[in-house]
Amino acid sequence: MDRETLSMRRRPGNGRWTLSALAAITAVIALISPEARTAAGWLGLHPHPPRLELLLAAAPVIQVHIAGALVALAIGTVLMIGVKGTTLHKTLGWGWVVAMALTAVSSLFIRQINHGAFSLIHLLSGWTIVALPMAIYAIKRGKVAAHRRTMTGLFVGGLIVAGLLTFLPGRLMWTVFLG
Repeated sequence: MDRETLSMRRRPGNGRWTLSALAAITAVIALISPEARTAAGWLGLHPHPPRLELLLAAAPVIQVHIAGALVALAIGTVLMIGVKGTTLHKTLGWGWVVAMALTAVSSLFIRQINHGAFSLIHLLSGWTIVALPMAIYAIKRGKVAAHRRTMTGLFVGGLIVAGLLTFLPGRLMWTVFLG
């Protein structure tokens, strides 16, 4: 193994689990605490238990898109926290690539926001479709740093940031959780 590969291997649990648990606990408290709900109301937010019937009533392409994104989020979180270069990492990595590809491709068929036209978020989908094979090519050629940069960028930008944008007012996730 070369130095770069060895440097990629690290032990899980450097505080990320703690931050994730804290965020989850805060979210639960926000949904059940009357004080937190009142404070959120002052900000124009109205958190409530998720209205899952809205997801079930959504178009099938939206349901596929959400399912792909949730699978990618779960697998991606495990990959970011876990030890790199292991058989588990490689196996889960392929699952993440498939979930991200499904999410990106399905998004090309979701155009309700821009009156049937593509929006700026579709550029991110296009980049994801291009960058996934680039990252696979990089690791197959032993370019660990390029692989890491691309995959981390796709996880943070293509999944987390794009996912947070679905919580803007008027969007489906906003309505499911806050509207």
